[in-house]
Amino acid sequence: MGSDITEITQLVLHERQGRDRGWWDQMRSCYADEATVRLSWFRGSGADFVAESEKMASRGDTTVHRLSPPVVHHHGDRALVELPALIEMRTDLDDIEVDLASAARLYYRVERRDRWLVVRIDPVYERDTLTAAHPGVQLPVGPEEVAGYRPSYRFLSYVLSRRGYTIGDDLYGDDRPQQATRFYDDARAWLNG
Repeated sequence: MGSDITEITQLVLHERQGRDRGWWDQMRSCYADEATVRLSWFRGSGADFVAESEKMASRGDTTVHRLSPPVVHHHGDRALVELPALIEMRTDLDDIEVDLASAARLYYRVERRDRWLVVRIDPVYERDTLTAAHPGVQLPVGPEEVAGYRPSYRFLSYVLSRRGYTIGDDLYGDDRPQQATRFYDDARAWLNG
């Protein structure tokens, strides 16, 4: 079991490293053919997520993920991994350089085929912040500009919307605890099913 935990942990870390570094082949190799990904700006297959991530990076919209240790729940040929992450992005808003930081827990459903592969990724968003990259600079963003966005990922939604991405308001987040609880129950049922 220990070697499985190590392989599963390395799988999810390689997936994030591939995404952050633009190592698209490495990222692509982590997904099962039928994998699905559901994030703030993307919903679709694992293969399409890699392709769209590559397009996003080519536009200059890059993010990095500061990761905390993953927690692996393993049952037979399935595993559920919680990977806490801080999604960071530096970009410009109205000619002001800003830093976005969005805290989330990424949940990977992983299955053993000929090797361990990701079959699904879902985030649970916690909170986010938006600050000027330079001290003393005023941001052109007040409560009115972000009032229509979910509290758990409002600034992520605002920034990505301004960059041309469509953001859903139905994702899992700590601001909707009942919905998050149903997600956890479903994920545990999948793991033990």
